Amino acid sequence: MNLRDKLRGLLVRLYARRVEGHLDHAQVPKHIGVIMDGNRRWAKAAGSTTAQGHRAGADKIEEFLGWCSETDVKVVTLWLLSTDNFDRPQEELGPLLGIIEDVVRSLAADGRWRVHHVGTMDLLPAAMQATLKEAEETTAHVEGILVNVAIGYGGRQEIADAVRSMLLDAHDKGTPLEHLAEAVDVDMIGRHLYTKAQPDPDLVIRTSGEQRLSGFMLWQTAHSEYYFCEVFWPAFRKVDFLRALRDYAARHRRYGG
Repeated sequence: MNLRDKLRGLLVRLYARRVEGHLDHAQVPKHIGVIMDGNRRWAKAAGSTTAQGHRAGADKIEEFLGWCSETDVKVVTLWLLSTDNFDRPQEELGPLLGIIEDVVRSLAADGRWRVHHVGTMDLLPAAMQATLKEAEETTAHVEGILVNVAIGYGGRQEIADAVRSMLLDAHDKGTPLEHLAEAVDVDMIGRHLYTKAQPDPDLVIRTSGEQRLSGFMLWQTAHSEYYFCEVFWPAFRKVDFLRALRDYAARHRRYGG
């Protein structure tokens, strides 16, 4: 590392401390959703392979959760694999699934996080399904941050699954269809989402410069704030995280009022 890079790093760390020092923890979002975008573009820019890019993105997760813990965030939803990602070539998808499975094992073994899967289990390989179930069971007692791992996740699919669950539940209880139709409201559907009983995201962060949700938590983000940043996910720094929190704290959430 040359002198210029050392000085730049020092200035960034000093700036991050300044931003953190002025951060009002009372204004910190309690639930943050993260669209971790840019692994492949980061790898291309660095002259690395796609798998190395995904691995670098995976390595960033523990660091990010540490920052969340320092700032009193209670719930984090990490979008690790969308339903659309299954259309990628097998030579990329296979290693990516292995990396994601390693992430889940690492989160469960850490001891600081409570792991919860959100997504469609049926799309996932049997080994990954077993890993997710084990992670949920072994971390159920943990009182740290609730980490939702969105794997095989699609926002439209979640709503379809919620409606299906609601209909099957009514069928099991012998509820006539006309009675169900009269009773359906947003709270009833919410009780059948993957994130039932959880607070909705206050803030959604998307990296890599893309400014769209791509189907991320379509139901839950109706009143969320969004923060888009140019940096690719593997290069996401604490100062970028703190800027997102500062930007969020400066907004006035009206919820339609």
